[in-house]
Amino acid sequence: MTLNAEFYAGAQSLQAELARFMQDIIRIPSLSSEEGDVIERIRSEMQAVGFDEVTVDPMGNLLGRMGSGPYVIALDGHSDTVDTGDLSLWERDTHSGDIEDGVLYGRGASDQKGGIASAVYAGALLKKTGLPDGITLYVTATVQEEDCDGLCWQYIVNEDGLRPDLVVITEPTSLRIYRGQRGRMEMEVHTSGVSCHGSAPERGDNAIYKMAGIIADIEKLNERLAPCEPLGKGTVTISDIRSTSPSLCAVADGCTIHLDRRLTVGETAESSVAEILALPSVQAAQATVTVLDYAVPSHTGLTYPTRKYYPTWDIDEDDPAVTVAKQAYREAFDAEPETGFWTFSTNGVATAGMHGIPSIGFGPGHEHFAHAPNEQVEVEHLVRSTAFYTALVNTIARRQGE
Repeated sequence: MTLNAEFYAGAQSLQAELARFMQDIIRIPSLSSEEGDVIERIRSEMQAVGFDEVTVDPMGNLLGRMGSGPYVIALDGHSDTVDTGDLSLWERDTHSGDIEDGVLYGRGASDQKGGIASAVYAGALLKKTGLPDGITLYVTATVQEEDCDGLCWQYIVNEDGLRPDLVVITEPTSLRIYRGQRGRMEMEVHTSGVSCHGSAPERGDNAIYKMAGIIADIEKLNERLAPCEPLGKGTVTISDIRSTSPSLCAVADGCTIHLDRRLTVGETAESSVAEILALPSVQAAQATVTVLDYAVPSHTGLTYPTRKYYPTWDIDEDDPAVTVAKQAYREAFDAEPETGFWTFSTNGVATAGMHGIPSIGFGPGHEHFAHAPNEQVEVEHLVRSTAFYTALVNTIARRQGE
């Protein structure tokens, strides 16, 4: 039997069990900080298919281990999802797990319970075929990614003490090998004024009016941000605005806007704050700029504060991690892989961006279904991802032994 037949046929043989498991975890709602039930379901599946050790850390991340070799591979997927949004836009129950014409539906199907299901069943396949010598495989079902991408891996590296040699982010890639993403950060810009009775606004200093010029300047700033290969252009947009005043019959004494800043190569938190502070309208209004913090309890009750700055990361096309992933793809499918980058952010901001751990992406489903109504994933994508992860472990083991 050829290598590609072995991996793909092995994954196909597990399709029924894989699909049923995927349906189960889709049917369990798991918003950020509410992942406890789905973590328990994934834990039971890991135990059933034969992981050597399955633990939940104090933050609530699930870590399943196979083997004890010196080369450590982690297949990471986040177990939380965003909310369902406007229910009238969904054509079926939001957590149905229905399978129709080979497509599985429900919130989290692409983003990104499919990656978790496929990774768990890669473990199941490796248990059947034999985990290669020299490898330790972790499959992680992590928490709070939708609220604070990478926080879970800050905890895993800093507190659990796990630092893999390679991390595979199983977010949706349309079965391509991804090698990076833009970073992001969250800022607030605040203007202060003086309140007075709304019947005589000239007696006060309206903080909203001060913000008007800043809003216009930020829109123009977004237009002139320069692209940088290979990730393209950074962006900045205003995603929220609010004001304060003694009453609705008074001039506003404060105004705050929330900025979603996406960062391309070479852009940092410091450079992005400096850009905002340099705007003439910001200087004229004597506005303040703040990078926000995240400090929300996980489903276990643990709070692990961090700054809302998530660094850009990318690796070269000829990086060893990409090279071995390409070889694994060829061996699994007897075809040439495509490579690319995510538009959105992933836990790679911590593994690669903060900790410098070699990281790549490969996952079932498509990015454009993330956070969208009628979210879905092809069952065939689940099977192929299982085959790829299995092939990757074997390819790395063979290279380590050469």
